[in-house]
Amino acid sequence: MTDTLTLDDVRHVAKLARLRLTDAELEEYRVQLSSILKHIDQLNQLDLEHVESMPRPMDTTNRFDEDEIKPSMPLDMLLSNAPHVEDRYLAVPKVLGNGGGA
Repeated sequence: MTDTLTLDDVRHVAKLARLRLTDAELEEYRVQLSSILKHIDQLNQLDLEHVESMPRPMDTTNRFDEDEIKPSMPLDMLLSNAPHVEDRYLAVPKVLGNGGGA
């Protein structure tokens, strides 16, 4: 399966990801993706029938502390750390509609 990864496959994935890649970059990523897929094939061949699944790599314990009301940061201090401010508000780029944002 990994041996059949073509430049057209990588070109298609790049298009889906909206990436513009040169022919040299396409070849470089074809090699890298083929290597990744080969590794995944090796992992898929492992016998994991008697291996217990684990939701995370280490044990964790949830903390359920009581909520405490504390004074908030003064507005002037908060705004002094912001990259852009309009009046007394944090200014962020518009991302919906015709704002030309992100």
